[in-house]
Amino acid sequence: MTDKILVTRSSMPEIEEYIEEIKDIWDTHWLTNMGSKHKRLQKELEDFLGVEQVELFTNGHMALELCLQAMNLPKNSEVITTPFTFASTTHAIVRNGLEPVFCDINADNYTIDTSKIEELITDNTSAIMPVHVYGNICNIEEIERIAKKYGLKVIYDAAHAFHVSYKGQGIGSFGDVSCFSFHATKVFHCIEGGAACFKDKDFGIELYRLKNFGIRGPEIIDGVGANAKLNEFCAAMGLCNLRHIDEEIAKRKKVVERYHLHLTGIDGLQLNPVQADVTPNYAYYPVIFMEKAFGASRNEVFDALEAKNIGARKYFYPLTNSFDCFHGKYNPNLTPTALHISKRVLTLPLYSDLAMEDVDKICEIILECRK
Repeated sequence: MTDKILVTRSSMPEIEEYIEEIKDIWDTHWLTNMGSKHKRLQKELEDFLGVEQVELFTNGHMALELCLQAMNLPKNSEVITTPFTFASTTHAIVRNGLEPVFCDINADNYTIDTSKIEELITDNTSAIMPVHVYGNICNIEEIERIAKKYGLKVIYDAAHAFHVSYKGQGIGSFGDVSCFSFHATKVFHCIEGGAACFKDKDFGIELYRLKNFGIRGPEIIDGVGANAKLNEFCAAMGLCNLRHIDEEIAKRKKVVERYHLHLTGIDGLQLNPVQADVTPNYAYYPVIFMEKAFGASRNEVFDALEAKNIGARKYFYPLTNSFDCFHGKYNPNLTPTALHISKRVLTLPLYSDLAMEDVDKICEIILECRK
């Protein structure tokens, strides 16, 4: 392998398909501001995801941040979330003047441990922001029960869970709102982009205003908003990629099955679980390395792969509650399971056109690390 194998590689349509999709942009000169492709993608995603309403954004982070803002939660109130996530989740909370309260995770599927949520609820708690991790789905029923009992909002970070369904229902239909990332590294992407899925029409109006400078009409700006609109070229990429999403996921599944062929049953390796009632999207391939049982640490495996030009990723490490920007503010030892997993997890390369011989080679290098 002469070229570096990265942990992910963006799926792309044939160039001719994308050129055909963007041709009429040269006729209209409509490049952004909710043009025809934006509107088409919005409608197609509502149908595809089985949700009532979709609002598109320039990226997934702005979807999270502006959804929190649109909820008008009390300033300095607490949002229960997980530290085992990408920076965006925690930063969206903090940038809204809210306080993240970190709940530990389950050791088996890495999502928020719902048995520990209630003990974290105070009179100052306003919301829960759970994260579907690696495409693994949170305990939706229990989160809904807790939210109803205490009158809390639920904002799902569903960045990893595009086209995942639970008991036949699209994952975007749960909670008060579910937010997706359409970043280039995701199963489905628009180069850059994001979406929020929700039911409340008034919430949607507020969300639209926030992503478009607070504009209500041509001469009415009655709020202070941001600029988080998805442009037409990104929407066009999304329209193309949506046509091929089932084919892409089927290819990813074959890569996952090849990894399983080599790594299942190996002492000291914990592989990603198959969840009951969940139709997965094969977004990531995380492996937990238990050094004593396996014979090598996560970092040793990482270095061995890197030496062979293979870019695995320590995802998620470090925990968000141990970021330098929060130094001394939070204690990661209060989320011991998340801390334990973060020091041992490695996500292996996974994308639709990853060659099977490359999967074989990756696994060979990993297994050679055993002492």
